Amino acid sequence: MLEQGDTAPDFTLPRDGGGELTLSALQPAKVVLYFYPRDDTPGCTTEALEFTALGAEFKAAGAQVVGVSKDTVAKHDKFITKHDLGVALVSDADSDVCERYGVWVEKNMYGKVSMGIERATFLIGGDGRIAQVWRKVKAKGHAEDVLEAVRNL
Repeated sequence: MLEQGDTAPDFTLPRDGGGELTLSALQPAKVVLYFYPRDDTPGCTTEALEFTALGAEFKAAGAQVVGVSKDTVAKHDKFITKHDLGVALVSDADSDVCERYGVWVEKNMYGKVSMGIERATFLIGGDGRIAQVWRKVKAKGHAEDVLEAVRNL
């Protein structure tokens, strides 16, 4: 389980709009790396819209916001277009990054057990170390909490 002070596992994943995104290439910027279950679901849409609405403030604070799910790049592109999102979205189709960050977990919904992505956010400092971790995130209002942490970093 990754904790504050740990080095954030590096990765290169396909991203919305084509191309790839490499975490270490974003340094020395701070990175808000948020994991979410699925594109275009109510909670995931709320979270993405709130990060988008605060995009200029994250940028002014020296941070880039990156969302991670197992959805394909094509689904990410549709999600971004439909909601006019302003965050980078990467596709972790094989769950490798989700597993390394400890967010690929067993879920129990209405008695049915399955594996899925736990909604979680990692604030990564310009040095590549994890500055703060939020687990079992409630989507509404989360982006504001993360922005405050980014400003205090």
